[in-house]
Amino acid sequence: MARFDTAVGKYVYVTVDDQEYRVYFEESGSGTPLLLQHTAGSDAREWRHLLENPDITDNYRVIAYDLPCHGKSLPPLGKEYWKEEYQLTRDFFLKFILALKSELELEKPVFMGCSMGGQVCIDLAVEHAEEFKAMIAVEASISSHGFYIDVFHHPRISNESKPAAMYGLCSPTSPEKYVRETVWTYSQGAPVVFKGDLYYYSVEYDVAATAHQIDTAITPLYMLTGEYDWATRPADTEELAALIPGAKYTLMKDIGHFGMMENPDVFMDYVLLVLNEIAGVPLPLQEAGE
Repeated sequence: MARFDTAVGKYVYVTVDDQEYRVYFEESGSGTPLLLQHTAGSDAREWRHLLENPDITDNYRVIAYDLPCHGKSLPPLGKEYWKEEYQLTRDFFLKFILALKSELELEKPVFMGCSMGGQVCIDLAVEHAEEFKAMIAVEASISSHGFYIDVFHHPRISNESKPAAMYGLCSPTSPEKYVRETVWTYSQGAPVVFKGDLYYYSVEYDVAATAHQIDTAITPLYMLTGEYDWATRPADTEELAALIPGAKYTLMKDIGHFGMMENPDVFMDYVLLVLNEIAGVPLPLQEAGE
């Protein structure tokens, strides 16, 4: 007898600034919506282990989507996208997430993202906190300048360079089979996408002047960062957490930059504690600044 995953894939049409996008997402479970944003240059496959974890899906409707131009979300047919440089902007990123939330009719979802997804958690908390039940920012910092470089899209540099760099961002203690899976997804993105995503991540994103505006009494904010992440160092997240009264930060042992995929079993332990607290189960997390 065939064995199937519980996740189901669908397409939804999302309109941003009068442009329609055919967006792929996968979902499983029921309960409070949990909306998941992937890292730069990757896609929703990074979250596949959460989609298949009954400890999460018994209480949460888990939704992982591919941004336009990522994974199975092809570029839009309504414009000549090949004639312009792909750049993910803060304005589009925020509008897209809110539009997707609206199209899926999600009432107060929990939002979790990693890397650029962790950064956009902070921007969303500044601008649209009332739209979400809680935010979980994985590998987030105040800013991440210096990564928007030609090496990530250059005709003289092999596409192998991006996966190799991502390999180096994984923890040396993460299981090799999962590290290789993480690297595999990075070998499959369109050549322009990784560098283009880093435009938001490394050029536009900077919350030094706005992070203090976040009101965690409206929307709780949790931050999780891997001890082996050299792109977003634990000290970087601690610095961010110190700016936000009530934010809760946890250092994840045996985790690099891609915990949900490189070491899902360990990552799940940390995430379940947070999700249980959001659901009302007490959780002893370190308060920002302690």
